[in-house]
Amino acid sequence: MPKNSLSYPKVCKRKDGKYYIDFKLNNKRYRLFSGRSMGSSLNPNSYPAKLRKSKASILAKDVYQVIVSNKYSITKSIPSLEQFDLLIKNKLSEPLSDNYRKTLIRLSNCLRSELCKKGAISTLFIDSIPLRYDNNTSYNTTRRHINVLVNYLHSKGFNIEPSKLKTRKQQEILHSPIKNVKELLLKVKAFNENLYLCCLLTYGCLLRPHQEIRLLKWEDFSDDLSQISLTGSKVKSRRNRIVPVPSYIRENLIKGESNHNIFSNHEKPYNNSYFSLIWRRFKRLNPDIQSSVTIYSFRHSGAIEIFKRTGSITKLQKAMGHSSINVSLTYLRGLEIPELTEEDMPVV
Repeated sequence: MPKNSLSYPKVCKRKDGKYYIDFKLNNKRYRLFSGRSMGSSLNPNSYPAKLRKSKASILAKDVYQVIVSNKYSITKSIPSLEQFDLLIKNKLSEPLSDNYRKTLIRLSNCLRSELCKKGAISTLFIDSIPLRYDNNTSYNTTRRHINVLVNYLHSKGFNIEPSKLKTRKQQEILHSPIKNVKELLLKVKAFNENLYLCCLLTYGCLLRPHQEIRLLKWEDFSDDLSQISLTGSKVKSRRNRIVPVPSYIRENLIKGESNHNIFSNHEKPYNNSYFSLIWRRFKRLNPDIQSSVTIYSFRHSGAIEIFKRTGSITKLQKAMGHSSINVSLTYLRGLEIPELTEEDMPVV
């Protein structure tokens, strides 16, 4: 058999029912029970007995393609695969929400599988991932996540091109401003103290409820509870934030152990659905509250109040921790901002 020769892998079965791939490469015989050495996670013998043969056939095809694309080498792993795994490992080491971590793992596994099969990840394949969804919301969410992941890999020098897919139009979900914040807060307080404190902080400090507020520890507060200091790892924008705490919020705070979560009174916080679940229960008992009013409505209402009091969009941007003024402006939609008059124009 000449150099750089490869026999197509055969699917074989042992007496104990386990399947393996048998082939010759450069006059040397190989038996593979899984695709691990080829950078593939496929293991036919991890499947029920009736599925093993078909999975082994898939493995045989994958092994053949990888060996050919890897210049007829089985001992040398694909450099791009090693780089891919390292970059994904680094990404997963960042402080991520549980849901986003699961999404990132699912999408990275999808890209990795294509890399193992083809030796590269084409733009056509990247575009095909969100196109699997007919629902516009699912399509846009998947498109956004896959683009963030692909752009991250591209920025780190990995050979991959960003997707060119455009966002599909969908009905905008609005967090309606609250007409009477004080009245609603009293109802929330009577229902659940933790939810009440969360809504207070969402409105008065403009923090995000499900991540920034839920994860707060007493060590994030100053000694006199007048400020909250959040490092970039705890903030969506990845920028350090120092937020003043209004007196009406401080009245509801009793400082505990520095490393304890302010809601659970333990080191470990409640799960990421904690406030969503309590809010849904509260809404069921108060059907008169608009369906578009959410916990985020307190943040929306707080943003409008800051702008009314200061008239400064830059102060609003800083208070909300936005990286762009355009994002802050979305919180002012529907707000009646006075039209320009002659007195407002520059003079000489």
